[in-house]
Amino acid sequence: MKRIVIGLAAAMSLFATGALAADIAARPYVKAPIVDPVWSWTGWYVGANGGYSWGRSRTDVSYFNSATGLAIVPPAGSITSGSFDMNGGVAGGQAGYNWQNANWVYGIEGDLQWSGEKGRTGFVCAGSAVFPIAGPCLPGLTFLPAGAATNTILTIDQHLQWFGTVRGRVGILATPKVLFYGTGGLAFGEIKTTGTMTGFTPAGVAIASIGSNSTTRAGWTVGVGVEGKITQNWSAKLEYLYMDLGRFSSGPFTLAPLSTVSANASSHFTDHILRAGINYQFGGPVVARY
Repeated sequence: MKRIVIGLAAAMSLFATGALAADIAARPYVKAPIVDPVWSWTGWYVGANGGYSWGRSRTDVSYFNSATGLAIVPPAGSITSGSFDMNGGVAGGQAGYNWQNANWVYGIEGDLQWSGEKGRTGFVCAGSAVFPIAGPCLPGLTFLPAGAATNTILTIDQHLQWFGTVRGRVGILATPKVLFYGTGGLAFGEIKTTGTMTGFTPAGVAIASIGSNSTTRAGWTVGVGVEGKITQNWSAKLEYLYMDLGRFSSGPFTLAPLSTVSANASSHFTDHILRAGINYQFGGPVVARY
């Protein structure tokens, strides 16, 4: 009887082991789930940028008699208006905040830029050597040797020393990692104008005078850009901006007291800016879905 019981137990044990092995063999192998990161654009960010700007100054010059305050009407042959390039490199930093809603990204960004944009041009107020009366740009001159220079010349140098913007941004995600956006808002900057006048004293002696002043102007800007995620926190961008700082006055530039010719300049500055940058977005760990 004891032998029969032992045999039955052994048979049951073998049956259970075989069933367990068959059950294990029947279960398919399942790979670990693939993590699909969610690329969030929401949050604060800071960054740096650099590029190049193609600026343009459209400047008009008016002359007046510094002794009487009366306007001087330049004679034929004078140059009183001109446009000149103000090109140079730019570099700076930016900071902002983005809100993401599905495939749309809304944000606000501010930046400050150093600028190397400079330009120069000259304006001529033609004189007259008709003895014994001088032309209006050489008031008081009673004698000038034949063939001598008779013009009063104003050379204008301008330098956009720095600028900044505060802009809104609206963009759409072409992919979870690539954002195309438009931007626009307030622009501001400081322009330094230096005027160098050369002319003559009433006795016909050549003289020169240099003066300068700076003005901070506010205007507007619009542009477009593309930004792509490198990692969840780092992104790179390429951006174009058109900036208009409006019209501003500089001067007076004068040869007084040795001569009574003075001039004021009125300029309108616009700019085309192309820059590349990199941003770091503050935020928590990457959210994942399975």
